[in-house]
Amino acid sequence: MNQASDNIKRWERVALVAACVILLSPLLYLLKSTPVTPPAAEVAAEFVGSEKCKKCHETTYNKWLGSHHDLAMDVANDTTVLGDFNDASYTDPYNKVTSRFFRQGEKFYVNTEGPDGQPGDFQITYTFGVTPLQQYLVPFPDGRLQCLNIAWDVVKKQWYRLPPYEVQGPEDWLHWTQGGQTWNTMCAECHSTRLSKGYDPDKDSYQTTWFEIDVGCEACHGPGSKHVAWADMPPLARTKSEDYALAVRTGSLDAASQIRLCAPCHSRRFQLGDNLHAEGEMLDLMVPQLLSEGLYYPDGQILEEVYVYGSFVQSKMYQHGVRCSDCHDVHSLKRHKEKNALCTQCHRAETYDSKSHHFHKEVYNGKPSEGHLCVKCHMPGRIYMGADYRPDHSLRIPRPDLSASLGTPNACSAQGCHADKPLSWNVEYYTRWYGEARKPHYGTVIAAGRAGKAEAEPELIRLAEDPLQPAIVRATALELLRSYPSPASRAALSKALDAEDALMRYTAIRSLAFFDEETRLKRVSPKLYDPVKAVRIEAAMMLSTLAEERLRPDDRQAFEKNLQEYREAMLYNADLAPQRYNLGNLAANLGDDDQAVEAYRKAIAIDEQFYPAKVNLAMLYNRQGKNAEAEKLLREVVEQHPQSYETAYSLGLLLAEMQRYPDAEKYLHQAAAGMPDYSRVHYNHGQVLLVLNQPAQAETALRKALSIEPQNREFFIALAQLYLKTGQADKAKALATETLQQFPGDSAAQDLLKYLRR
Repeated sequence: MNQASDNIKRWERVALVAACVILLSPLLYLLKSTPVTPPAAEVAAEFVGSEKCKKCHETTYNKWLGSHHDLAMDVANDTTVLGDFNDASYTDPYNKVTSRFFRQGEKFYVNTEGPDGQPGDFQITYTFGVTPLQQYLVPFPDGRLQCLNIAWDVVKKQWYRLPPYEVQGPEDWLHWTQGGQTWNTMCAECHSTRLSKGYDPDKDSYQTTWFEIDVGCEACHGPGSKHVAWADMPPLARTKSEDYALAVRTGSLDAASQIRLCAPCHSRRFQLGDNLHAEGEMLDLMVPQLLSEGLYYPDGQILEEVYVYGSFVQSKMYQHGVRCSDCHDVHSLKRHKEKNALCTQCHRAETYDSKSHHFHKEVYNGKPSEGHLCVKCHMPGRIYMGADYRPDHSLRIPRPDLSASLGTPNACSAQGCHADKPLSWNVEYYTRWYGEARKPHYGTVIAAGRAGKAEAEPELIRLAEDPLQPAIVRATALELLRSYPSPASRAALSKALDAEDALMRYTAIRSLAFFDEETRLKRVSPKLYDPVKAVRIEAAMMLSTLAEERLRPDDRQAFEKNLQEYREAMLYNADLAPQRYNLGNLAANLGDDDQAVEAYRKAIAIDEQFYPAKVNLAMLYNRQGKNAEAEKLLREVVEQHPQSYETAYSLGLLLAEMQRYPDAEKYLHQAAAGMPDYSRVHYNHGQVLLVLNQPAQAETALRKALSIEPQNREFFIALAQLYLKTGQADKAKALATETLQQFPGDSAAQDLLKYLRR
């Protein structure tokens, strides 16, 4: 627990020479220099526990006592267990497994389907959460605690099945006995204080520990030993200490700093290591998830569990300095006020808490109505974990018009308010009340970028460079620019490398894979010295694709150091498939194929459904000439994920390489249908159709490729050769003429016309 401070003072010995005249003697004495002993290294603060805080902060302590933080996790006993363990039975409606909850003395048990698919008795040792649901943890071998997939609904007082529901049996990663439900890696870090994960990737085991079982005072304030020592001094003996010797300064924080305290738990993210509950840049500890497809709707509304941070930092509230504590008491977690009174702390009630603004009645058909509440329009929510309603903290203006164009939800139709009415009815009334004018929304740009539409590129660049947009939105635009490797996109990504926001710099580096080696070397190497850990280690990972001798000698030491930090960050979460996959990519970059194969295979063993590992392993096998193994993996992915059109494309190319052209055409056709705006897939499809002697279909495919990239010389020549080989000189001439009209001076078109005039 004791760690030397990173800020150890360096002490230089100073020789102090002083001449002194001794008046009582005629002799002059030259005092010898006296070496000064340097002070001992500063001792790091230690954790002391929330009970130590009660003595001086009893009011605050009592607010925290009984809060969701206090009850985040506990030992299972008569006081903490809320579920019915009086020989109660529950039959899962999804897998038809019947579970029985019972007690043996003071211990709690469940009889349910185990890891071998057979029923067994499992002791419950910990409770997890308190309301609106409570989960239960079961100890497994190798230090694991597994989260039972049947929870207690505290409100309805009944057992119920937790999502996900599409679990394919005990071998599935999502089964309650497998990695997707392992407390040590999926839940632990946010329900306890000073948690040490303790995962051993070689043994695939855990030695997870915590200082405090729940979310205590020091989870936010940091280790408190120095503060307690300061408080224990007599009042007159206390030296003036910044923030009273607290490890983490929590007084007078600005909004961004306060939210950084909450973000490590209230965000969808991945950790770079254990949370030491210390001050610092957020991306030194974790990387928050962007507005990615499958997690957020394209307009940034919540879809999957994203835990507030990514929503709130999109909001105008955040941009204007509103923070968590403006609405929530940070110790009890309760709201300061209820209903619209919470919002009218800042917003004028006469303007916004009025029918002229919300157009809804407080009483409708003789019954209280909620339509007038601010949160119903500005914070519509979703139910997670089957029973937990969570409002969207992006605090956005309802946009039913975006629902019509993007298929996103809107507050008017959500929550059953007007679900009985067609969307057109909602749009009509919204327009009647608030007018026709609509501000542009980044959701339309992100939706187009997700679809890979060619016209999205300039809009994504504009969005990425717009300083008035939230950083998480701009970073999402940068991520989508990966699919547009044009000079304009390269310029935008290069510019973002110097952005003030660390998330922007990090995302820009991750999006530079298609840059040529010289550009990567020139633009990424300086980021080895970035002040933020996530940026530095991602720069090292990106540079690992280059031969190390290409780095400047002065950069190699920083490269090796950051690459080691990258490995350590991935090994920290090497019980998850994506991190093993990343380790495989690193090994492949460094030319260690054996280690790459091992890492990819381990990722697949952890989660058989994690298909990126299968795809990259297939690519590696292809380079090694093991095409049969590569084909097997790619076919598995295409069968399991029919909408993975990129994989269908890779499989088609592999089969073409193996000269199995009918099979290749099938998968290239599938890929072309799924990626209509990707020119290269149409070009390759056309080439295979030519081999199969289907010139008409090949013409269609090649014309499609050329329409997407009309200046692509390779596509033009392929289509021209098709016309010449099939005796269609008139079409070849028309092609050249059309091209010259669009691009005067095009050399390929001019050469074709010269050839035709012979």
